[in-house]
This record gives sequence, C-alpha cells and structure tokens, in this order.
Amino acid sequence: MRIDVWSDFLCPFCHLGRRQLALALAEFEQADDVDVVWHSFQLDRNAPAVASESNVQRVADKYGVSLEQMEETHRAMAAAAAEVGLDFQWEKVVGGNSYDAHRLHHHARSIGREQEFMDTLMRGWYTDGAAIGDHETLMRLAGDAGLDVAEVRRVLASDDFGHEVRTDEALATQIGITSVPTFVLDQKYAVSGAQGADALLKAIAYTWADQGNRPEPAGGGGCGGGCCGGACGGGADGSAGDATADDVVGEASGCGGDGCDGAGGCGGGGICGGHDDTHEHEHAHV
Repeated sequence: MRIDVWSDFLCPFCHLGRRQLALALAEFEQADDVDVVWHSFQLDRNAPAVASESNVQRVADKYGVSLEQMEETHRAMAAAAAEVGLDFQWEKVVGGNSYDAHRLHHHARSIGREQEFMDTLMRGWYTDGAAIGDHETLMRLAGDAGLDVAEVRRVLASDDFGHEVRTDEALATQIGITSVPTFVLDQKYAVSGAQGADALLKAIAYTWADQGNRPEPAGGGGCGGGCCGGACGGGADGSAGDATADDVVGEASGCGGDGCDGAGGCGGGGICGGHDDTHEHEHAHV
C-alpha cells in the first residue's frame, strides 16, 4: 500500500502530521508493506526568501485577530506537539519561502538521504528557529544531514529539481488538494490535517482492508479516467475529495480565516499563511 503526503516545510501542522503518521505506522502490523511518498506543496510561492517580521504577528495581521489570540493558538499547537515528543518553539519561527528547501528535499531523495534531510530541516525550522529560505542556512542544515555541501551549493545555484517541485504542486492542483498536510491513502482516500495518530491508524487499517476495491473514475476528471502520480482524479459528482468511510476517513477539521479551530492544517484560509491563487479550486474526488 502507498501513502502519498503533500506538505510544506513552513507548516507546523505538517511537522505534527508527519510525527503522527510515524506513530500510526509504528502500531500498524503491515507497516513494512506501506510505502510513504512525500510531495512538495508551497503555501505561499510569492513569499520573500526570509520574512523580516514576526511570524506570529504576520499571521495575526493577515487574519485580523489580535496578537494575543494568535499567541494562544500557537501555545495550543506547541502543547499538541509536546504530546507526541516534538518541541515547537513558535516564538523562534522564521517565515519565508520554501521553494529551495523543497528542491533540496528532492535532491536528498535522489541520493538516499531523504529521511535524514527531512528530520534535520524540520527540527531546524520547528525548534531552532532556522531561516530555511536562506541558502547559507540550508547548506548548513544539509551538511548536518550528511549531504555534500559543495553539491548542495551547486543545486541551490541552479534550478535543479525545480521541475519535481512544480510537478508535485501541479498534481496537488489536479486532484484538489488545497491544504496541508494531506495524506492520500492507496490512491483512493484523503485525510487532511494533523488529526492524530489514532485517526490515521484507523484510516490506514480501513484502507488496507479495502485494497482491490477501486472507485470507477469519472471521464474527464483528474488523470482522464485513471490514476497518476499517487492519486486518482475526478469524482463522478465533482464533490469534495476528503472521502468518507463511516467515521474513519473523513473531512479534515481545519483552520478558519480568523485563526485555528483546533486540529486542522495549513492553507485554505488557515493560520499558516494561506496559499496563492494557483491552489484555489474545488476538491476533486480522490
């Protein structure tokens, strides 16, 4: 079975969701037969490399809430992170642009260092306040993850792996992903947001048991009647893509335009800064 995950390094819920997925798979007996594929998603393609203002203040201003209200939201996120062994130092977080970090992620995958790079980069941004849109910072973190710094410098100076990033983003658009993290299970079901290890485990178990049962793709939707790149496109009724399997695989609880209502994800009006118009579209059935 395959799990495709779209995420952005600059989304705190993606860090939380990644840990929750790892915890879920640790409890899943068939985990050795599950492949996890990580895909790039940028919440803001037009952001500067490194944001100059306070990240919490920027998000508060964007959604028209008080700084105090947004700080309380981030404290709640830090508490949820601590419950699964993560250290979210939200006061240190530096905003910016994640394009080059995503390119390096694809480079790290190509040389067999994906896990090490993701661990180091996420810890750097999430806990240490590293500005991951800055090339010098990226080179340092990549070196810490065991990548060759000279090669990393060369990649950053080029547009290598930019095609891979844009392909991931185009596929997200095609299948209706507008917020992250989004987990696409066995090319059929989608779970959006950091909903907890137990919820993910139930969704994975349901999907595992449901293997071999394929929905009939609608003509003209998604990949034209088939599956591509990790998810099926085009529902027969054009309805929302968070497929429901009783109460196991369902709608994400997300972040609203005036802050966060609890467990959700980033994007679609969420607290992490939203995304540009290239991602604004109706969900397709996954």
